[in-house]
Amino acid sequence: MRPAFAGTASGLLLPPLRASASAPIAAVTYRWASRDLALAIGAVLVFWLAAALVWPLTGMVVPWDSKNHFYPMLRYLGDSLAHGELPLWNPYHFSGHPAAADPQSLLFTPSMLLFGWLVPKPSMMVFDLVVFAHFLPGALAMPFIFRRRGWHPAGAVVAAMIFVLGGSAAGRLQHTGIIFGYGLYPLAFLLLEEALDRVSYRFAAAFAVVASLMVVGRDQVAFLCALSLLALAAVMIAQSDRPLAYLRRRIGVFALMGGLGAALLAVPVILTLQFLGTSTRPSFGFGVAAMGSLPPESLATILVGNIFGSLRWTYDYWGPDWHSLREGTWTDRSINYLFVGTVPAVLVLWHGIAGRRLLAREFRFFLVFGLVSLVYALGRYTPIFSVVFDSLPGVALYRRPADATFLLNIALAFAGGYLVHRFVQEGAPRLTALREQPAAALPVAVAVGLVASALGTGLVFAIRAGMLAPALAQIAIAIAIAAAAVILIRRWNGDIGGRRVAAAILVAATGGELIWRNAACSLNAEPANRYGVFETLAPDQAQGLRLLKAELDARHAKGERPRVEILGLTGGWQNASMMLGLEDTIGYNPLRLSEYERAVGPGENAVDPSLRRFPGTFRGYKCRLAGLLGLEYLVLDRPLERLPKHFPRISGAALLYGAGSMWIYRLAPSAPRAYLATRLLKVDSEQVLHEAELPEFDRRTTALIEDEQAELLEADFGTGDDSPDPAPAAGSVSITEYRRNAVSLDVDTDRDAVVVLHDIYYPGWEATVDGKPARILRTNILFRGVEVGPGKHRVEFVFRPFSAGNLVAATRGLAHRTSSAAGLGEAERTTP
Repeated sequence: MRPAFAGTASGLLLPPLRASASAPIAAVTYRWASRDLALAIGAVLVFWLAAALVWPLTGMVVPWDSKNHFYPMLRYLGDSLAHGELPLWNPYHFSGHPAAADPQSLLFTPSMLLFGWLVPKPSMMVFDLVVFAHFLPGALAMPFIFRRRGWHPAGAVVAAMIFVLGGSAAGRLQHTGIIFGYGLYPLAFLLLEEALDRVSYRFAAAFAVVASLMVVGRDQVAFLCALSLLALAAVMIAQSDRPLAYLRRRIGVFALMGGLGAALLAVPVILTLQFLGTSTRPSFGFGVAAMGSLPPESLATILVGNIFGSLRWTYDYWGPDWHSLREGTWTDRSINYLFVGTVPAVLVLWHGIAGRRLLAREFRFFLVFGLVSLVYALGRYTPIFSVVFDSLPGVALYRRPADATFLLNIALAFAGGYLVHRFVQEGAPRLTALREQPAAALPVAVAVGLVASALGTGLVFAIRAGMLAPALAQIAIAIAIAAAAVILIRRWNGDIGGRRVAAAILVAATGGELIWRNAACSLNAEPANRYGVFETLAPDQAQGLRLLKAELDARHAKGERPRVEILGLTGGWQNASMMLGLEDTIGYNPLRLSEYERAVGPGENAVDPSLRRFPGTFRGYKCRLAGLLGLEYLVLDRPLERLPKHFPRISGAALLYGAGSMWIYRLAPSAPRAYLATRLLKVDSEQVLHEAELPEFDRRTTALIEDEQAELLEADFGTGDDSPDPAPAAGSVSITEYRRNAVSLDVDTDRDAVVVLHDIYYPGWEATVDGKPARILRTNILFRGVEVGPGKHRVEFVFRPFSAGNLVAATRGLAHRTSSAAGLGEAERTTP
């Protein structure tokens, strides 16, 4: 079988040098022996295991989003499955959250779904190992990709090492959801090539499954990876001898891949788009996205990883970020970290750029892939991103073009591995022809200029920050390693046996440096005891939690459902409510319901009290909306009197517990979670939220209802202009069963009434009254209600996001929003 992209290579930018190893002529391929694949896979596994064990052996865990967000999500998933429930709804997060629509809920990640079912309560370190294992599919695909091209096994191992622990893969290991998709990219790449080369429906189906799993996280890295796979298919078609015949023969393969992929992704994508339409992040403006561009100065970390102090445990980073760049940025030291090892950097500069080997035709796709990824990551620092942002569908959904550094890391992995192959097969490039062909000096000058620019940039930032000495020390270490690599390459350059020995040493050096620098470093590790809420609480917090849980258990036994607000506590407390069974009014999640955010003002995270807002509809913890939410307990990291100045004054709160870093207050009794309303006031919720003023009404007998829903009522609840005020109902409503995805209530009323349940209104909830379907009404701005007649009834609310009715409604809503946006865009273009 002919390797993909094989053929005669030619220079892209410069005329070829005379028969010199520095010219981009056709490279010598390597014929893999039967044991080469086993040895390469074994080396990759050894490296992966050595890297993975650094965290548990040093008592570290992957911090921040990994523990504040994804680990509680996994524990919630595991606990739900252990109780026989699929956690489609999360009542413990922002007063209710559609987990089935949240890309970060892990619900559509089969590996984590299986893990949660098998191990409902894994330790943080076991969780980290399982997440780290998601690098393996891509890493183990590298030897197969290299074998297809006839590239040396040593290069495959280097590529796999960089893929696992280079650049963004290490610096942003905390972004668990991204890692799931990123880890599958090389495997999807391999399967796509095999499917098209072999015209294989079996490989096509495998590709569709893997690619679907890659993008099901619905993040920007997965989006960009999917675009690159489309580009790969287009290149394979274009490079065939007869493109139309090539495409015609494979039309069934493409149909299977597209059809199966669409079928697998349809439900999660529809649900997520339904959520996005009502969320805080339906899309971003160019200005917001541009702030997430990769600062060009960050490219210096490719050569000297710690030139800005990125890896210092003192966290005194002095590189490009929000406080050092005049133009401002959302990026930080972890996003701006691109180091893939000193040896690969030397090979890219010397063999790849100065020696022009990266211009070889067999590497051209990866070169373009890397350059496009770099340009996209730089965002606003190039004139191209604004055009892409406005013209390429999907880009406006994401706020950080710097996410493309994951793809840049993949390109650097292939570059490092490919250049190891070229060295083993051909030796180091000879640059002696520079005197005969002066034009060949240009790539050498480019390589030298890149080194000078990187070191100069690093020193400028270091001088500004008064950190010149540590920066110079890091440069000296990099120069020493680079010099050793150069000496080794030149010393063993003469024969292929020597080059194989040198390559083995270079591979080992690259793996060792990546583990030394990037495994359990300050970018991706913190001591496990900082997240004590998940395993071993501090004594003061343990005692306070026991008191709170005991009181809540007693309230639940009476059928009461008070909510809690946990604010300011560090160490994983932001989303710990999912594990502890506390119905929290806030939490940590970039995706939140827009109307809830506008009405309640929880903010993006619960660790920083300064982010907690108090809109007019929620002026304080004694306001009407707080009462409707059933917010009766505050769990703080400090006494009330030490809250930020913008917090409303909290009077009448009783101290339930206070010590150290935990202070628990009991607020005034709230409105019941469920009640009977016989009088309805028509409102426009959008107008109420816009004016930030909740109308006055009697919370015991009256409810607010959407203006447009008043016409659908069967009984008269005083909504007409001349209707008399109905009398209050004589009866009761009690919650008999409260589960993740369902709530059951027993109702007894002597007249027509609306059963109001102060749980969040959201598409996908269905209601029945005595087993018969009933329409869910949007009541009291944020909540759910259902109409009942006189008598005793069983009312049930069940969350069924996968129902045909909800999926059809979501699809129609998406089509309506798309057509409306298109019409608005056309109007803007045609307006004089």
